[in-house]
Amino acid sequence: MKRTGILLLTALAVASCGLTRRTPSYQEPDAPVILPLTDSADIARSRERAQVVMDSIARVQSGARSTSSGGSIASRTEKQKTPAVRKELVDNLLDYAKTFIGVPYRLGASGPTQFDCSGFTSYVYREFGYELPHNSQQQYKDSRPVESFSDLRKGDLVFFGARGSIRNIGHVGIVVDVDLDHGSFRFIHASTSNGVEIQRSTQPYFMMRYMGAGRILPD
Repeated sequence: MKRTGILLLTALAVASCGLTRRTPSYQEPDAPVILPLTDSADIARSRERAQVVMDSIARVQSGARSTSSGGSIASRTEKQKTPAVRKELVDNLLDYAKTFIGVPYRLGASGPTQFDCSGFTSYVYREFGYELPHNSQQQYKDSRPVESFSDLRKGDLVFFGARGSIRNIGHVGIVVDVDLDHGSFRFIHASTSNGVEIQRSTQPYFMMRYMGAGRILPD
């Protein structure tokens, strides 16, 4: 599957960080860093924030939901939506994802009080009717390739190399916004160090490991 890496605007950044298209192998799981559960107050606050967006989620859920078969992602059989409906769907999905900021990382966890990276993306997308496998490698394989940075959109999945080998996919997040002028994006993900948070693609760790992007939502 061909993927095109981010082309940063400065030659220095490209030369030092080597963001080019890569051909991954599918071997390594998410990094095994385990953090403790949040306390009851943190969990309650997360649930309260989630409730704020649940009403708007319900408005688009019926239109987004379809049935998957054979382990494939449900969006493959979904009819194309108007730009306005897609924008509402993406905005609601990201609003919902942000309600989990601060929820800690735990290998193999799928929410809502703990997540690993693919557990977080699959949990968020499931709320909108999209069944993703709890595996970053499989999400990469099953999503529709985003071939160029100029086509990257909010709500797309972005994939990164693993800690032990940057040629193996080991991490996934969801694009929050895209800065075309500077060739960068922000994404929300379950990080091993801080749990669910929003970070920039220009951070050296992610620049060196960027593998490509995939789309789940309708075009």
